[in-house]
Amino acid sequence: MTSSLIRGRPRRATAHIWVRVAQAVLGAVAGAGWLVLPVMTVAARDPVPAAAAGTVASAAAPQQGGTSTADLVLPLLAGVAAVVLAGYGYLRRTRRARTRTTPGTISAAPPTPTPADSERQARAALVMADDCVRTSREELSFVQERFTNDETEPFVHALRAAETELTAACAIWRRYEEGVPQDAVARRQALVGVVGRCAEAGRRLDAEAAALDALRELEGPGLAGALETAEGRFRALTARTLTAEDTLTTLHDHCTPAATAPVTGYVEQAKDRLVFATVQLNEARQTAEAGAGDRAAGHLRAAEGAVAQAEVLVTGVERLAGELREAARLVPAALTGAESVLAAARHGGAHKPLTDGELHARLAHADGVLAAVREELTAGPYDPLDALRRIARAVERLETGHFGAPAAAALLVARSSVAGADGFVAAHRGAVGPEARVLLAEAERELGADRADRADSLAREARDLAERDVRAHGNPYAGTAGTEPGLAGAVLGGVLLAERQNGGPPTSFGGPTTRARHAS
Repeated sequence: MTSSLIRGRPRRATAHIWVRVAQAVLGAVAGAGWLVLPVMTVAARDPVPAAAAGTVASAAAPQQGGTSTADLVLPLLAGVAAVVLAGYGYLRRTRRARTRTTPGTISAAPPTPTPADSERQARAALVMADDCVRTSREELSFVQERFTNDETEPFVHALRAAETELTAACAIWRRYEEGVPQDAVARRQALVGVVGRCAEAGRRLDAEAAALDALRELEGPGLAGALETAEGRFRALTARTLTAEDTLTTLHDHCTPAATAPVTGYVEQAKDRLVFATVQLNEARQTAEAGAGDRAAGHLRAAEGAVAQAEVLVTGVERLAGELREAARLVPAALTGAESVLAAARHGGAHKPLTDGELHARLAHADGVLAAVREELTAGPYDPLDALRRIARAVERLETGHFGAPAAAALLVARSSVAGADGFVAAHRGAVGPEARVLLAEAERELGADRADRADSLAREARDLAERDVRAHGNPYAGTAGTEPGLAGAVLGGVLLAERQNGGPPTSFGGPTTRARHAS
């Protein structure tokens, strides 16, 4: 369909040109007549007679017979002038049509994005969608504490739909990184699919943001109840943080530093988030009492985000402590189960046929791993999870197809790695790029498919990439005078959007369009 602007403008432009041409031709004719008037007189070899004053009839002098030179010159000059002006108008109009960018004209089509541009767009879309899902999950946890399942069901459904779209987008991107598909056109379509899936995830959340605000009524009577909920979780979390600090001290006495490395600094970061939450909760109460409900809602949402982040960090310490204890109990059983698998392999029980050389090498490696783990058990502090990881991998390489304690060990290790990577990304998402997030999503899929070893490897790689991103990000607020306590941590954790010097607006339930609506 051709728009009215595109249809109408050329006609108006053409009419305008011809009007100008006609005016120019008339001017040229008049000028030419003026110039050839003396020629006409000379050709007639008779001066122009002076008209007698008051005599009208003398103006109509009798014409001489024949055709004079002036009769031919005048039309010739007019024709030449018309042709020249028409050509000039055509050239000028063509030049303007090629370069004009004003509204209502047909401009050149935008350039096709390069593969690098499309990839950058897809990476940005993945980060945005993942952030929206995580922040929506955080706020929804506070909403679910105050309202019934029936009242929160639409928001839970929207969040799950967004998670599904995000998972699909990550899977497409992961295959794209692996070179699938190979055709250039199909690869462009894959990137379009990534962006489209992410956009749909955001749209699902955006569609429910207004309804969630109406349910919470944070700028009105609902603020008091929301503050009570947030303050209750804040107080409980403060006590848990102190306990987590004692737990880490105990772990350091019984495990190696490598065992507790996944949660190093978590207690300090949790305290930092709680300090920020304290400031925001106080600001929320003060602004609410002053009648500024919109600002109070922004401060409350920032406090909720900080409390949720602190909970992620403290839960990470508690979870790892429990997993290390469980792993320590499972190590002896895993060793016994591994010995049984080795015995079966020596008697030809391999699930897949191996050459004698391959089997001998793998058995020797497994024997060495088991011997090293036994030595660690008697020597002193060790890393139980890493011990289980090595046992499970040594047994898996034998390809006997047997299960039991080694399989249970592999599942525990994988769950620990995936949960640890997810917690790290959640608490540092302001700095984490798409690569770590996509690997984490694939690790979760592998874990759901009972491919424990694969899930463990992907999760550890995702954690390494996320830590690299955080190191590269640094602290943009270091040395800034008057910086609010806990501001750097809130920005690093994605609680604030880092759009202004004070950290910017807090994030909330919603997609790209609505997630920053609680600006304080």
